[in-house]
Amino acid sequence: MDVTTVVVVVAGYLFGSLDFGVIVARLRGIDIYSMGSGNPGASNVLRSMGRGIAAIVVLGDIGKGVGAAALGELVVGEAAGFAAGAAAVVGHCFPVWHGLRGGKGVAAAAGMTLWLEPLLGVAMLLAWMVLLVLTKRASVASLIVVSAFVPSLVAFGHRDWALVWAAATTLLVMARHHGNIRRLLTGVEHTMENDLP
Repeated sequence: MDVTTVVVVVAGYLFGSLDFGVIVARLRGIDIYSMGSGNPGASNVLRSMGRGIAAIVVLGDIGKGVGAAALGELVVGEAAGFAAGAAAVVGHCFPVWHGLRGGKGVAAAAGMTLWLEPLLGVAMLLAWMVLLVLTKRASVASLIVVSAFVPSLVAFGHRDWALVWAAATTLLVMARHHGNIRRLLTGVEHTMENDLP
């Protein structure tokens, strides 16, 4: 990995570390870590602060994935776009600006995909929304969609390092859902029935 690639990957991580769930809540005088599940992700923001604020957070989190992937691809190339996008997801999960207490990386990963493979990104966002409506669980929608990420990229013709970084992103997002997986297996996972936009 050359110096330029390292720089864009580090920049991707720093982009990802801008946690809009924390920032937007603080602008409204709220500590999101003390609300609901304590997670600064969009699902907890939705439950704790409402649809409008959650929409702002989602757009911000998608935007940082787009920005990181765009920087990597435009400055270095496709593989660096995936690497910088993956770094943004790491930043979202473990943000340096917020004591490494971040979200689960789904929106940042969506942003990365929207830039690097726009049709796939749109398809996955639509699939996520449909699954959310059908299952009433954001965690189920996220886990199903992210599990299809690498196979879908293969179908779109991506190979080599792009798939390595995509696989790393998938594994991180799934690992961040370990609590949700446990609750799903025991039948106590929160439903979004009253939170759907």
